[in-house]
Amino acid sequence: MDKQWVFVGTNTGEKSKGIYRFQFDPRTGACGPVELAAETANPTFLNLHPSGRFLYAVNAIGEFQGEKTGAVSAFAVDRRSGNLTLLNQQPSAGPGPCHVVVDARGRNALVANYGGGSVACLPIQADGRLSAPSSSHQHRGSSVNQSRQQGPHAHSINLDQANRFAFAADLGLDQVLVYRFDGDRGVLTPNDPAYATVKPGAGPRHFDFHPSGRFAYVINELDSTVTAFRYDAGRGVLTEIQAITSLPEGFQRENYPAEVRVHPDGRFLYGSNRGHDSLAIYRIDQESGRLTAVGHQASGGEWPRNFNFDPSGNWVILGNGNSDNVLVFRMDRDQGTLSQVGKAFAAPAPICFRFLAVEA
Repeated sequence: MDKQWVFVGTNTGEKSKGIYRFQFDPRTGACGPVELAAETANPTFLNLHPSGRFLYAVNAIGEFQGEKTGAVSAFAVDRRSGNLTLLNQQPSAGPGPCHVVVDARGRNALVANYGGGSVACLPIQADGRLSAPSSSHQHRGSSVNQSRQQGPHAHSINLDQANRFAFAADLGLDQVLVYRFDGDRGVLTPNDPAYATVKPGAGPRHFDFHPSGRFAYVINELDSTVTAFRYDAGRGVLTEIQAITSLPEGFQRENYPAEVRVHPDGRFLYGSNRGHDSLAIYRIDQESGRLTAVGHQASGGEWPRNFNFDPSGNWVILGNGNSDNVLVFRMDRDQGTLSQVGKAFAAPAPICFRFLAVEA
């Protein structure tokens, strides 16, 4: 198995200067030194181009080029050295961008703006540079939590396997908004129906599909649950089938789930808990899509925001944002349980992890 670069998105400040990288060995779980790959402001979430030649990062800022908007940065990737070279930046069409994906053909970057409660599409040029937003939509409304849901807060945007529909989990609205996606023109159009709802006050944050394409899952930040949906790929329709807690029985302290991921083989789902400081583990019923709790894995630090599977599916890399450390876990592919390998190592304000094979 090839060694992997792991690119790390961070919150910049006293400890972090931008995007970091380290090498990961999928034979042993060993990690190389953490080094700065590129300086840039608040690159909290990253995604790679399908070619592996380019990396895109949101810049979670409130003002860019004198306007009340965040930015999206495009970088060229040197797969030998792991260095990133800035190609250009474009406005994200709203303040506080927090999530970015690249479509399956590598033609567009889609971004969710948490601060502004909007989503946008930015075309990708042949040389990897971003064009200005070609399509954007401002979300409107509110929900029941007076401190967190007085307005829209788009927290993520994802595409289905067919590249036909985009899904924006909006924490402020208690909705997963659905858009028809035209990748040739870089256009998002509200679907009919335009959204799926979750329980009032749940606060949907991040979203992931089952590899079968039949089910989807959203993790809810405000009530510590995961909502499971059945997915109609022909119409872009989500139908709720279950909501299940992310916490063990009896836990009473504050908790704010962050990331949700379905394992590539589709048998297990994982969600991070900030407060309980753990990964919740669920088994997925392959016929119904329903979840059954397996247990929890302690995160080994404080405030685990993001985690990711390596390409082999045997390992999980997790970052604790408040304790500035990263841990590696080996996965039991039959049981879904995790076991820590090696010691936690330092990384400044880690938030997002992306894997890319090292080029010899």
